[in-house]
Amino acid sequence: MPKDDRDLLEVLKFELLFLQKGGYGHLTRTPWRAPLIFEDSPICMNYDARAHREPCSDCLLMQFVPPERQSEKIPCRHVPLDAAGQTLETLYSCGTQLEIEEALETWLKTSIQRLEKERAQASRAEKSANAAASPFH
Repeated sequence: MPKDDRDLLEVLKFELLFLQKGGYGHLTRTPWRAPLIFEDSPICMNYDARAHREPCSDCLLMQFVPPERQSEKIPCRHVPLDAAGQTLETLYSCGTQLEIEEALETWLKTSIQRLEKERAQASRAEKSANAAASPFH
């Protein structure tokens, strides 16, 4: 279970905004290599960590990593981004930066919509349960 107490929906929305504003294209921290999705983003728990790095197992993104990939050195590279199971790891070896960012954007939008829908349903269910339990009903 992640120890990261940030709100998952807000983190994903921030990442989408970062991506859409060209965040990965403006990185100057590592000009000698292509940017690494999630790892070079401010959403990474270890974004500016120099000495003490948090374990990836504490990251919110771990819930998207298949169980058989959670022990990988960099688990967020193994988040399936589409129905075919493409991951950042596979895209790094055969995709362009544009293809990688497009896949990420689609995944982020889909994940955000799913989370918003789940939260709305949970909120409606909670309101219904509260209304049913109310003595003034």
